[in-house]
Amino acid sequence: MKPYQIALIALLSLSLFWLTGCNKPVQKAGITVEKAAFGVTAEGDSISVFTIATPSGFCAKLINYGAIITSLETPDRTGKVGDVVLGYDNLPDYVGNTTYFGAIVGRYGNRIREGKFTLDGQEYQLTVNDGKNHLHGGAKGFNKVVWTPQIIQKQDTAGVALSYTSVDGEEGYPGTFNLTVCYLLTTTNELVITYNGTTDKPTIVNPTHHGYFNLAGQGNGTILGHQLQLFADYFTPVDNTLIPTGELRPVDGTPFDFRSPVAIGDRINADDEQIKFGFGYDHNWVLNKQEGTLSIAARVTEPTTGRVMEVYTTEPGIQFYAGNFLDGTITGKEGKVYPYRSGFCLETQHYPDSPNEPDFPSVVLNPGETYTQTTVYKFYAQ
Repeated sequence: MKPYQIALIALLSLSLFWLTGCNKPVQKAGITVEKAAFGVTAEGDSISVFTIATPSGFCAKLINYGAIITSLETPDRTGKVGDVVLGYDNLPDYVGNTTYFGAIVGRYGNRIREGKFTLDGQEYQLTVNDGKNHLHGGAKGFNKVVWTPQIIQKQDTAGVALSYTSVDGEEGYPGTFNLTVCYLLTTTNELVITYNGTTDKPTIVNPTHHGYFNLAGQGNGTILGHQLQLFADYFTPVDNTLIPTGELRPVDGTPFDFRSPVAIGDRINADDEQIKFGFGYDHNWVLNKQEGTLSIAARVTEPTTGRVMEVYTTEPGIQFYAGNFLDGTITGKEGKVYPYRSGFCLETQHYPDSPNEPDFPSVVLNPGETYTQTTVYKFYAQ
């Protein structure tokens, strides 16, 4: 990241967002933001779609249901623009979606063992929705709620801020948690996601963005030929329910070594217990970085189009999931069927089950504190 970009992101994390009027496009530094109707939920909530576009052809669409990125278009090496995220064309499919396509998940992204944790001497029981464990906020996590949108504009960026209040006791979580997630596009082809949240009583917090990427274009085959690099010397091995064991295991000599670029498909079916537990890759990597500093976590290259995606984050971990549960039964955008391993996720996060692992970085948020996180997905072609 360039120094002015890091400073800009820090400024955005502290800034109050302001509402612009309307139905007319908002423009800043050549970036436009347009709002249109996307449908109505069964409860009668009107959902809008926001289109953020830069002069280079970099463009994102998002809706205020689930804070979902529905489309992300970026040029390939020939300048041809393509949509690189999986998703749907309509609201009913997103409402029925169980794959978390493009959503913000939480209050706690990833898994918590048996949905239980103890905080300040009190045990809490969360909704169990993944076998015997809690996953991505429960039965109705942040991906299934209506967020309040605001169009925003800052120097060299424009986008949408989405706010949601998760009340005390929702899905079993303590405290009322107020969260604002801001999606911004820059003129240098970056999708910047900032998070700011507060609570009125001690709670645990670990939201993340759950986008499925295919840099060859959504619906265009598998992601097995993508070259992946992860800036991590360790990962967190799991048991057969995908809950971390508490160990930080070196990647050296394992199928989990992505310190140099490796095709995703090269070792995804290796005869390895961890690969078998995850049905492929569905694990957290421990990033080589200081928590809270914005630095590179991952780089992915798609050879046929030349598209490259880099991930920068302030978080200590990243979950790499290779679409192991996509099975060819989902029809996505433009009528395209999503086969096995046709999308990958890189979810920046604190580690899974952190509330039950005292040696993992803390996910506790107390009254008077502000939860902050910044993640940047940067795109270019080579």
